[in-house]
Amino acid sequence: MLLRLASLIAFVVETCFVFSPGASKWDIRQKVWDYIEEKNLANFPRPVHNRIPNFKGAFGACAKVSELQVFSQTAEVKVDPDKPLEGARLAVLQARKTLLVPTPRLRTGLFNKIAPPQGASKEQLRICSSSQGVKDFSVPVGLDAKVKVDLVVVGSVAVSEKGFRIGKGEGYADMEYGMMASMGAVDESTVVVTVVHDCQVVDIPEELMGSHDLTVDYILTPTRVIKTNCQLPKPQGIIWTKLDTEKLEKIPILRKLHALEEQAGKDVTLGAGKSRGKEQGPEEGGGEAGSQRKLPLSVTTVYLGGIPAGLRVSELKTALREREAAPLRLTWQGAQHRAFLDYSDPQAADQALEALQGLCLNDHSLQAELAKSQRGSKRSGQSSRRPRPSTAPKSKTTPPDTKNNTEKTEQ
Repeated sequence: MLLRLASLIAFVVETCFVFSPGASKWDIRQKVWDYIEEKNLANFPRPVHNRIPNFKGAFGACAKVSELQVFSQTAEVKVDPDKPLEGARLAVLQARKTLLVPTPRLRTGLFNKIAPPQGASKEQLRICSSSQGVKDFSVPVGLDAKVKVDLVVVGSVAVSEKGFRIGKGEGYADMEYGMMASMGAVDESTVVVTVVHDCQVVDIPEELMGSHDLTVDYILTPTRVIKTNCQLPKPQGIIWTKLDTEKLEKIPILRKLHALEEQAGKDVTLGAGKSRGKEQGPEEGGGEAGSQRKLPLSVTTVYLGGIPAGLRVSELKTALREREAAPLRLTWQGAQHRAFLDYSDPQAADQALEALQGLCLNDHSLQAELAKSQRGSKRSGQSSRRPRPSTAPKSKTTPPDTKNNTEKTEQ
């Protein structure tokens, strides 16, 4: 018992992050991501940067959600689609409760209801709780649906014992909650839970929290259940001045809500487009590097061939995310029916190759294999501009394994 206590104290001391005065949310994210990678605390997908980390012990931590008193009293539970929350989705399905999962990046709606087959077995429920199951067994839920969500489970990059939460930096969890508040699906009685590794519980200054930021009531870790007693209010709707026209154009369901609230006579004035500086993370948390992200000194490249004519790069990105094979960087050569995917190391590339086996898009089978010519040249810090096509390395091998004449490089 004493030995276990000593090891736990040592763990807490070891993972006590010290942030410099004036540290931003992005500084905190980077430090947590770096630590998880350095200590090898995560499972696939890796690296964890720009993701909600799929930490080791996530399934056990998720199982604790069913031990919360609110869980036994709830009928409808909304759980984010992140990989580390798969155990929470399974717990909801096994308890025969209604499971709601947000539509990825809010592309086609607010969320979907997961509808397992009639009399589903434990194995079928497990499949339904996976990313593929969420896709295959879902029914869209519209803004006009009569939904009452009693419990919300979200992923986090970092969270404090006071309930202050930091996500990937894209704001989707905050927007989803604000939209649910606007449609009356959540209220003051709704409980918000996050599931994280112990090292993700850090001190977060209250001044970093905005009126749009979602706070949490419970934190579940592999070793603890923390009740935060958070005093900050949760979002009561969408704060339109925090959004701009670009964000509105990207998210159809947000445009619909904007129109509905405008018709209702509410103030829906949008904010001006702004640069978020250090808070500006990558465009997609699943993997493509953004303007602030630096690629490793060397990468392992996967060649993806057989891309059908007419396929859009956005469709390929979606398929990669759904298979949890999003790369650090994607080089698109659609006219040549191919693309190149850069991963941080051979292990990450091998995991991606396994995930991409059998990939079929628009009735065409794609071929994934390691590129014959691996790029390992040193990179200087990436600028905010995307590299010109001419910056691609010169060919040393056969054409299908080269990146010269690049049409489009996605960072």
